[in-house]
Amino acid sequence: MKKKAKAFSSVKVLTTGAMLTALSIVIGIFCKNYLNFGNGLFRVTFENFPIILSGILFGPVVGALVGVCSDVLSYVLSTQSLAISPLVTLGAAAVGAVSGLISHYVVKKGGYLRLLISAVAAHLTGSILIKSIGLFAYYGIAVLWRIPVYAGIVILESLLIHLMYQNSAFRQFFQWK
Repeated sequence: MKKKAKAFSSVKVLTTGAMLTALSIVIGIFCKNYLNFGNGLFRVTFENFPIILSGILFGPVVGALVGVCSDVLSYVLSTQSLAISPLVTLGAAAVGAVSGLISHYVVKKGGYLRLLISAVAAHLTGSILIKSIGLFAYYGIAVLWRIPVYAGIVILESLLIHLMYQNSAFRQFFQWK
């Protein structure tokens, strides 16, 4: 894995980041429109998966950029009635940045353990803490119901990343050891 990947350091980083952004947008729009319960409070979504993956693959800067772009564009393109919240967008950026920081600078070895710690830390910081504070204005104390939902989502997302990591073609493409 390239440890020094910067936001626009190569065509590969730029195009992969753009594809992960597009994937997050599509997942986000689908979930905001079709898997939305309680007017947005209970939403089963995996839109953070590509953001976490971008942070793990290319570092905190690319992860944060993918998070911001995917959050803003998914709000603009979806039919959701809520306005864009800067705190929720900051939470999306934190998901990518924290996953990149953990996987590149804190836990450098460990395979699945590194992926799990990166995904859990990203969700705790971005999804559960920052995004919940941003959504508190809309939902009040009921926002606490997000915690058990994201506990399940983080397990599924880290398992998905682990399965992708096991694929030799995927590892070769991203030069994982």
